Amino acid sequence: GGQVCNLAWSRNCNELVSTHGYSLNQIVVWRYPSMSKVATLTGHTYRVLYLAMSPDGSTIVTGAGDETLRFWQVFPGPRSHHKSTGPGLLFPSSPGSVIR
Repeated sequence: GGQVCNLAWSRNCNELVSTHGYSLNQIVVWRYPSMSKVATLTGHTYRVLYLAMSPDGSTIVTGAGDETLRFWQVFPGPRSHHKSTGPGLLFPSSPGSVIR
């Protein structure tokens, strides 16, 4: 595994986000209380050092040792409309930024 650098709870659903350092350099979304992995987000090439959540709780921004910021839409907003797509949900967003 890799070191846990940050943790953040979703205000809108029973999930949390963890960011990790070497050797994983990734972001993981977890369902609470089962702690089952919902998604693994990759893209940073160095450890993910910083994590912040948008005011509406739908988007996170991560900063890493590779000197990049990445924006991820990981949670539904407080009044988000969604449609069922089977086992997961699809949240409206720009292409490439929805994780489920």
